[in-house]
Amino acid sequence: MAEAAAALGQFDFAGDDHVVPFQVEGLDVRGRAVQLGPMLDAILERHHYPAPVARLLAEVVVLTVLLGTSLKFDGKFTVQTKGDGPVDLLVADFSTPENVRAYARFDQALLNKAIAAGETEPEQLLGRGVLAFTIDQGKFGQPYQGIVELDGTSLEDIAGVYFRQSEQIPTRVRLAAAELFDRDDAGKPRHRWRAGGLVAQFLPEAPERMRQPDLHGGDGDNGNRPHGEDDAWTEARSLVETIDADELTDPLVGTERLLFRLFHERGVRVYEPRAVFDRCSCSRDKIKGVLKGFTAEEIEASQEDGEIAVTCEFCSTTYRFEPAELQPAE
Repeated sequence: MAEAAAALGQFDFAGDDHVVPFQVEGLDVRGRAVQLGPMLDAILERHHYPAPVARLLAEVVVLTVLLGTSLKFDGKFTVQTKGDGPVDLLVADFSTPENVRAYARFDQALLNKAIAAGETEPEQLLGRGVLAFTIDQGKFGQPYQGIVELDGTSLEDIAGVYFRQSEQIPTRVRLAAAELFDRDDAGKPRHRWRAGGLVAQFLPEAPERMRQPDLHGGDGDNGNRPHGEDDAWTEARSLVETIDADELTDPLVGTERLLFRLFHERGVRVYEPRAVFDRCSCSRDKIKGVLKGFTAEEIEASQEDGEIAVTCEFCSTTYRFEPAELQPAE
């Protein structure tokens, strides 16, 4: 009899929708890895995004949870792209300790044209623009924003450029998204979205070892090992670059198995996983507060069939108000 495959979640595996922090002491590397399943699928299916748009937004969600779960304070971490391509806006935010939401905006006509022409690579759909990382500590500090140019490469490469230029920490990011077609318990066909990712950073005790090269080594340098890069980081980066996209999304691989495959010879240690959830931060009270700032003329113009309806772009929840609710108290 064939041995049954172990399900994720058994043997203390983190399973889907849990970010796993890890450390490879032998290489002075720390990072986080994740596989997203039901949480991501709920976000994408809610909006019925076309597949190329859903795939892009899935990668942004993965990047957001990988970086957002590293916050050491209460706040919000947002990743946003703005470009001149068919998909002109992608935004995802992580609110501590565990809430995620995301949204995409696209031009249907331009998207149809791109699909017909086979131009559905991330750089073709996003076009030229910027990728922004925003950290908001609320009332306890000023927001911080880092911006890097969308330069015609993948999201994972652009994120790496950001860390190199802004944080000056040697970093390698891997992102992937996939559609899974299978059958449910009743045997009916089922379609689901999955995504996964990993971020690895070189954080040695001696800061001079973090120096990153910016010059070619000259004659004899074939480019495989950048001049001046620390040997430990060269090894770690090379290992991370061997990851196949399927490994990042395959539910039978899982986060811990992937980390073991990569770093078992150097000794990898994983820490308590952090669950993330599809939860929007919108509320009736928040939207009512915004509407109460409208003038009487704006409230009148916003009415339809005697009420005002506001739909959240993130979670698609619609809130309805009677005009009398929005009048200032006498």
